[in-house]
Amino acid sequence: MIAGIDEAGRGCLAGPVYAAAVVLGEVRPEGLNDSKKLSPARRERLFDEIRRDAVDFSIAWADAAEVDRLNILRATWLAMQRALAGLRALPVEAWVDGNQAPPLGCAVRTIVGGDGLEPAIMAASILAKVSRDRAICALDIEHPGYGFARHKGYGTVEHMAALRRLGPSPIHRMSFAPCAQSVLDLRTA
Repeated sequence: MIAGIDEAGRGCLAGPVYAAAVVLGEVRPEGLNDSKKLSPARRERLFDEIRRDAVDFSIAWADAAEVDRLNILRATWLAMQRALAGLRALPVEAWVDGNQAPPLGCAVRTIVGGDGLEPAIMAASILAKVSRDRAICALDIEHPGYGFARHKGYGTVEHMAALRRLGPSPIHRMSFAPCAQSVLDLRTA
């Protein structure tokens, strides 16, 4: 059994980093691709199809506090470990997008650009991205004024302006320079 694993939200300034693990069988949703190359509507449709058709899948995350405590790489690996642990059975091998093999407790094959090459990784990228987008939209309601529902926590012009205006929220990653700088800027204003 092979599981595809991918993450979403590594480059964000706020919110959790998500990971998904997917084991595909013979039935594979049509139109799988790297989640970043799909429209939000297409990702949503494929999200439902993957969940319906996959042999097994699991979605997990590491929150912003874990990102700050561990660093983004180790927090991403933690989310991947949690996703893998959520499968009904440990796979023989995990295929991971990228060039660094996380410690997952099974054989790991890294594939640079795997989220655009291997269907199981593509499926994992979609599950992770849609799940994270949904979570950050919910966090937008809890932390109004930042525009999380629009930029999903990425460092857009709008987000940077909100950080300067409001300072960081409890879900901002303080280990990321723009978030730490916003605290300094508020103190000197």
